[in-house]
Amino acid sequence: MKYLITLLLFIFSFQFNLSQNQTIESNLEGLVLEIGDSFTPESFVRTSDGTQRDCQAIIYYNKKGVFNVGGSIVQDPSTGKIIANEPGEHEVVAVCVDSRNNGNRLSQTFLVTVKFTKTKSILLDIENETFTGNYIPYSYSTITENGLKRNDLIVNVTSSSPEIINVESNNLLKASNKGEANITFEVDGVKMTKKVKVKNNPVSSLNIRISETSIRTGDVVNIETKMYDKKGKKIEGLAPVFSFHGESFDGSNSASGLIKNNKFVADVAGLYTVNASFGNITSSTKIKVTDRDVKKNIVQLGIGSVFDKPSSDAWFFEGVDGKDYGVSGTFFDGLAYFWDISDPKNIKKIDSIKVDARIVNDVKVSKDSKICVITREGASNRKNGLIILDVSNPSDVKILSEYTDGLTGGVHNIFIDNNHVYALNAFGNPSKFEVINIEDPKNPKGVGVFELELGSAIHDIWIEDGIAYTSNWKDGLYIVDIGNGIAGGSPSNPVAIANYKYKTGANHAAFPFKSKSTGKFYVVLGDEIFPDGVDFFSSNETTGFLHFVDFSDLKNPKEVARFEVPGYGSHNFWVEDDVVYAAMYNGGVRVIDVSGELLGDLYKQGREIAAFKTGSPNGFIPNSTMTWGAQYFKGNIFYSDLNAGIGALKLLDSKPDNSKSMQFTTDKSLDLLFGAKNLIELFEYLESPPIE
Repeated sequence: MKYLITLLLFIFSFQFNLSQNQTIESNLEGLVLEIGDSFTPESFVRTSDGTQRDCQAIIYYNKKGVFNVGGSIVQDPSTGKIIANEPGEHEVVAVCVDSRNNGNRLSQTFLVTVKFTKTKSILLDIENETFTGNYIPYSYSTITENGLKRNDLIVNVTSSSPEIINVESNNLLKASNKGEANITFEVDGVKMTKKVKVKNNPVSSLNIRISETSIRTGDVVNIETKMYDKKGKKIEGLAPVFSFHGESFDGSNSASGLIKNNKFVADVAGLYTVNASFGNITSSTKIKVTDRDVKKNIVQLGIGSVFDKPSSDAWFFEGVDGKDYGVSGTFFDGLAYFWDISDPKNIKKIDSIKVDARIVNDVKVSKDSKICVITREGASNRKNGLIILDVSNPSDVKILSEYTDGLTGGVHNIFIDNNHVYALNAFGNPSKFEVINIEDPKNPKGVGVFELELGSAIHDIWIEDGIAYTSNWKDGLYIVDIGNGIAGGSPSNPVAIANYKYKTGANHAAFPFKSKSTGKFYVVLGDEIFPDGVDFFSSNETTGFLHFVDFSDLKNPKEVARFEVPGYGSHNFWVEDDVVYAAMYNGGVRVIDVSGELLGDLYKQGREIAAFKTGSPNGFIPNSTMTWGAQYFKGNIFYSDLNAGIGALKLLDSKPDNSKSMQFTTDKSLDLLFGAKNLIELFEYLESPPIE
């Protein structure tokens, strides 16, 4: 959201004082491109009397890609150069900035259409032979005349011998009898034919074994199978098809789960049957699944209220003096607040720093607790950059220096690691992070840079063990060696190790962790999506979820699980001892059990330990939870909330008492008026006969 708000402020600054007598004209009007094309526009101002003149400067952006979420055409803001990499209709906005126009800004929206070229060929993946009774898996993509791959077209499939291979509904291919058939795939006027041979099923019997017969929801069961021919000889090299069905112990719920890569996991408690089949030969086994039962109570300890403006990120640390402190950023007036959190029930504001910025987006403190770095966006002189502070005494914070080189686009997020600051240039094109040496914090020096291609964006960075994990919206996660040595990288020579993209195209934050219970290495990737846009002064809808990607093999990352709470998006998160502490915007703080192997939908599996809404009746937007960040610190959960400031929570060992879940408590006004402490007492009072 920080990226969204800052860019909105930038865009809005150009939308006032529009002249009624001038318009922008451009050869963008009615432009039609094909995928892979590039185009640099020519634009000028036309006055009401027909005079044409150039602008001193024109800034371009496309509405669909303004926050770099999902697919979009690539556009250079300064030249307007378009790289047509996404089909569809795109609204491109040209903004004329010209002092000769009495300080007015002109803007005009142009519709640009991008089309695919015609299909040239089909890439097909299908086995040459199979066995009777089996379904035949296949996958395909198409290649355009200009060599680009497409995965969005639907093929028509036909069989030359339906009695041997039949095309069922949804283009499923089933091998019915021994023989050969030609399977033809046709799409967009292009055909491809593949001969498939069907053999008799050699499997006479099949045995299935599972690693556990009694598990909890969310536990992963490994499945093994052995297949034998008529003579009892074991058959190697064949893979069965797995399926399951089940009955929930809760009559109002349906059994659900997932089978993938010879593994089974259940979402709902119940009795499940897991099946393995090869053709018409099947084998089954039973699994009893009980509730995960990890729920715990969570309580508010204290708050550090900020109600007059939105709050951004926060960081909590032990000071040089051994006491505990926090620092948080704000929007609109360049303030950062410092807090004494030694008593989480009595959080105290102890100092503040005001800098030239509209937004102090991110705040971080060095491991020795002596240096704090805060970011700037929207500075009056457009230099932005970052500010380095002495926080040896958090009650008397001092500015040591500022750094702006290469960061005039605004610093969105930062990280401090081994006397270096890694600062994200939020609106640079291409996007990048700058590396600044702060061994002498009064004289910071730029030493390195990591840069992506034109049209990319970078939002967040996290560093562990000399490796940087950067979140890059539609470009996904980049893992970068900045001193670990795995790829020869260093702060002055960052080297990319791996990249992982995913379909939602909204990678906003990342957090790496090694599972204590399994030893697997995961990276959690969070989406940030505002389906209805952003309104700073009312509640907002959010969506998206946490992606759990197994990076145990850096060259072959696999997305294995998700945590999605319907109606709530994600922002920042923290992992400690196989527990995720997630800030889920309007969903509040969510505490998630990630112990054991991860597979499937973690929310459905009952892995949520606790949830807490962090909004306040007196907040910047009253009663509107918008949790920004969560950090586990010394046994407590500290958070920042966009509308309420900061706060501390405590996860208790006790479990929620649901025995009185139907005893709805009345509000205080009813209690005072009628003496009724719940709805049953209220109904009894209202139905009682009048007093004579």
